This record gives sequence, structure tokens and C-alpha cells, in this order.
Amino acid sequence: MKSKILNLRQLVSSLRAHKEVVDIYEEVDPSLELAEIHRRVSASSGPALFFHKVKNSSFPVVTNLFGSEKRVEIAFAHEPEKFVEELVHFATKDFPPSLKTLWKKRSLLRGLLKVGTRKKKYAPVTEEQFSEVDLHKIPMLKTWPLDGGHFITLPLVYTENPLGGGSNLGMYRIQRYNADEAGLHFQIAKGGGFHYHQAEQLGQNFPVSIFIGGPPALILSAIAPLPENVPELILCSLLQGKKVDMTSCGSHPHPLIGECEFALLGEAKPHRRHPEGPFGDHYGYYSWTHDFPVFECKKITHRKDAIYPATVVGKPMQEDFYIGNYLQKLLSPLFPVVMPGVKDLWSYGETGFHSLSAAVVRERFYRESMASAFRILGEGQLMLTKCLFLTDKPVCLQNFKEVLTTLLERIRPETDLFIFANLSLDTLDYTGPSLNKGSRAVFLGIGEQVRTLPTSYSGGCPDPLTAVEVFSPGCLVLEAPAFTKWQEYKHLLAYKGFKEWPLLILVDSVAKTCKSVTSFLWTVFTRFEPAADIHVETQGVFRHHLTYSLPILIDARMKPSYPPEVLCDEKTATHVEKNWNRYFPSGMEMGDSHQAHVS
Repeated sequence: MKSKILNLRQLVSSLRAHKEVVDIYEEVDPSLELAEIHRRVSASSGPALFFHKVKNSSFPVVTNLFGSEKRVEIAFAHEPEKFVEELVHFATKDFPPSLKTLWKKRSLLRGLLKVGTRKKKYAPVTEEQFSEVDLHKIPMLKTWPLDGGHFITLPLVYTENPLGGGSNLGMYRIQRYNADEAGLHFQIAKGGGFHYHQAEQLGQNFPVSIFIGGPPALILSAIAPLPENVPELILCSLLQGKKVDMTSCGSHPHPLIGECEFALLGEAKPHRRHPEGPFGDHYGYYSWTHDFPVFECKKITHRKDAIYPATVVGKPMQEDFYIGNYLQKLLSPLFPVVMPGVKDLWSYGETGFHSLSAAVVRERFYRESMASAFRILGEGQLMLTKCLFLTDKPVCLQNFKEVLTTLLERIRPETDLFIFANLSLDTLDYTGPSLNKGSRAVFLGIGEQVRTLPTSYSGGCPDPLTAVEVFSPGCLVLEAPAFTKWQEYKHLLAYKGFKEWPLLILVDSVAKTCKSVTSFLWTVFTRFEPAADIHVETQGVFRHHLTYSLPILIDARMKPSYPPEVLCDEKTATHVEKNWNRYFPSGMEMGDSHQAHVS
């Protein structure tokens, strides 16, 4: 059996053995330069990068650890997937178990005995300690030109419920303000933010521990959409097949995760806020500046010869895309257990995950599918799903064109489109009217086919459109003037050439949108909000239900309130291009970071 990877350096060694790491010995600047090198390599599907010399820091930086399916497979070797599948089968098919079944499943039961944490007197993360707290010594990255500063981009933020009842390990970006203070980007619907709110209500200082590095299972657990009161450390131990080593550290109230590279220990005071951001985020746009709690760092410990892991987010597909997809595959056997009406579920990383999900559901009685819709929209982080496509047909959810075609063949907009306004929206999604506010849309493609979809278009290009292109059967993409210059939707919806097309998508550039499925998903679903940007020719009310007519038009153009796309500045891009051969004297393909994988 392959040995478990229990810390960052074991992961790096394993990747090296598979020739999946390239060393860079040229000194690089953590402000913009390092991130642009990473993006160029990532855009050409390149390896993980180990930066040995980082300006103004004695610590090396490693990036792109999970930036391909192969590296994710190396990190986990499919063992967590097998364990989850076997556990679900045992709980649903073999329970209550016979003695014969217990004997056959003895390896699974042994694995369950390794769940949880264990205390140890010695832990590598406490090998050394900063004589004075100075966050500037940690090589945090500034990844995009409009970023408000330098950030920890792979933080593992550990908090505990001040009222008792469990802990949370979440990945909330951390912005360095000065030598001993940083921003805590607690997003809505996340455990760390809930804990801080409770402490604030009690008027208590809130202990916070920020870990950097550690087992791959720890990073995966921190982003897993677990129920609120299920500790991520339990999942970590399940995934790595070994209890998580913890140790104490002086007067700090939290235990330390022993195999991490760094531990930043401190607290957040109640009712204290500081402007955080902007930050170029995984939606491919900036998130703007908003007030967030402040982390006051009291102590920094680290491993001897610590390695600083970082990631760079932006337009898909970056590292978060591969981690998120693996996490979905890992947890997919649990979906029918937690949500019995849901056969399969997939969130599209090309849209930032929360912008679009699709599910295959049961329809054993009228509108059972809506029970599944409400269950999905009420389940953990899935509650932030902006658009939800549902069908009862056995489609491959990873094949988006197949999903969309199945939906459009069946949807009856007078009964099968639900738009719920005045709800919350993901903190990083700026399509709503204000921060954390927006709407949801549920599209049903249930039952038998009700129409044959057109596959080619010859109906002309009505003014003021400049281009029309078929994306998939039944779906036309329309290029229009900028949103600020033209919003005459009725004219398009009444156009005879569009009457046979159930879905029209209005965009700024047809060529960019239709260049690939990834480009379509990213462009469309990150640039509209259901309550504001879905339009029809006729809308009515029947039995308190809003009814709609075909075609459905989605305005996915950039709006004045949206933040800009993340793009590298010309100075940094030119510098990296000029020094490429110095970074990689043995050669390395240089990708186009402006387009990333959405080209």
C-alpha cells in the first residue's frame, strides 16, 4: 500500500518523484512577479513550482501543488474516494451488519478507529518561533495589480465556538496590514464567521489560529462543504487514515496542528473592523474593499526550514478548480444519503462553483424535484447556489451542453422557472444589488421532451446586434452594444427569427463567449443575477406563481457595478517574459495568463 502523505514536504517529495515539480533559483518578487510566473506555467498546464529565493524572505515558496488532475491523484491516490464509497455502502447496504459482514469490513472498521485527533508533546510546527512577531517575514503574495496588499492565499483558519460545541477549520483569505495585524475575510455561511459573531455578541476577544501548510487532507477538509457542526479535523483524519496530531502552545487556548509549516496565533477583538481588499478572486474578477474583522497576531511558530505554500486564483481553470472537482467526486456518494431525492449533483468550477449547479433528481410524484431543489439550496454552502438546473434524466452532469439541451427540450417556462428574489448571495459574487444580497433561479427539465430544438440559425441579425451564434441546440448567443448604451429587450424577444430558440444569451463578445464551453460558463454565469437579468416578452401571475413565456433572455453583459476582470499589468508581464529563460534555464512553455483557460 502506498504510504500516506501527512505533511507538505512529503507531498513535495512525492511530486518530485513523479517529475511534477520544477525548481526556480532566480530571486523573484512576491509582489506580482511570482504570481505571474505561476499563471504563465499554469496556463500551459505546467508543473508545481518551487521558488528557492523570494525577495525579503528567508522562506521558499511552493505553488501549483494541486494544479492538475495528475497532481491531485498523486496527493490522494484515490484512497479517500474508495474509503468514502465503502463507508456509504456499509451504512446503507450492510447495516445492521452480520458477523460475517463485520469480518469482511474489518479494514473499514480499523480505519474508523483512526478518526479524530491525538495529543502529542512534540510537534514540528513548534520547532522554531519568531523572536518578534513580524508578518512581513512571511512571503505573502500580491497576485494582481489592483490587490490591496499581500495575502495568505492558502490559510487554514482554526476557530472554536465560544459557547462550546465544536471547532471550524476554514480557508478565509488573510490580508497583511502591518507587522502584527491582518484582515480576516470571513464570508457569509462559513463557520469561522459564525463563531466570531457569537464571540462578538458576548463581548469577548476571539482566539484565532492561522495555519499554513500541512497534510493535503487538511487543505481539502478546510474547503469541504460540511454541515456546520461537523469538525473538519474529523474529515481530515478520515481522508488521511490517521488521527491528526495536535499539541499545546503556551497560553494560547487552541491546540496546534502539528504537521503544519507555520502557526500564526492571536485573536480578533469584538466590533473592530478594517477595510480589506481589493483582491483578485477565483471568480476571475476583483472583490472590492469592505470592512472585515482584524486578526491581531501574538505569536508565530514554524517548522525548521519551513516551506510556504501559496496558490494564485483568477479566471478558470486554476488550482481551486481541480481541488473543487476532486472534492465533489469524493463526496458524491454521500449526496443520495444526505439528500435522498438527489441522484447526482455537480457544481461548475468554471463559474466559481456557487454560480451554477446541476442535479439529476427523482420525480416519483408531481414536483418531487422541487423538494430536492429546496434541499440542495438549504444544504451547507450549497445554499449560495445562484442558478440550479434540475432534470430527472440520466445525463452526465459534467457534460454541460448535454445538460442544457436536456433542460431546454423539457422546460415549460409557465411552470418550470422559479426566481427567488431578496436572498443572500456569495460574498464574492457582485452581480447582486449589494454585498451578500441577490437572488436564485431554479430551472426544471423534468419529464418527457416537449419540443425539438433548432441546431442551426439563419434568421438574420436584428439591430443593434452585431453577431449571432449557436452555442448548443436551442441556445443562441447574441452580441449587443454595452449595457450602458442599450437595454431594449422587448425588441429582441419579439423578433421572429428567435421564436424557435428557447434560450437567448446577451453578451459583450460572441467570439470570446463561444470559444469554448469553459468560456461560455465563465462569461455567462458570472455576469448575471436572476432577478435583475432574466427577461421574457410576457410575464404573468397564476395562483400566485410568476409565469413566463419563451424565449428566455439572459443579459450576461458586464454591468457598471461589476468589478473588472483580473488582468496582469503590462510592466509585470514584460518583466516576466524578459526573464523567462532565467527562471527556467532548462526550458518551460510560457502560457498566456491574460486568457488563462477561458480562451
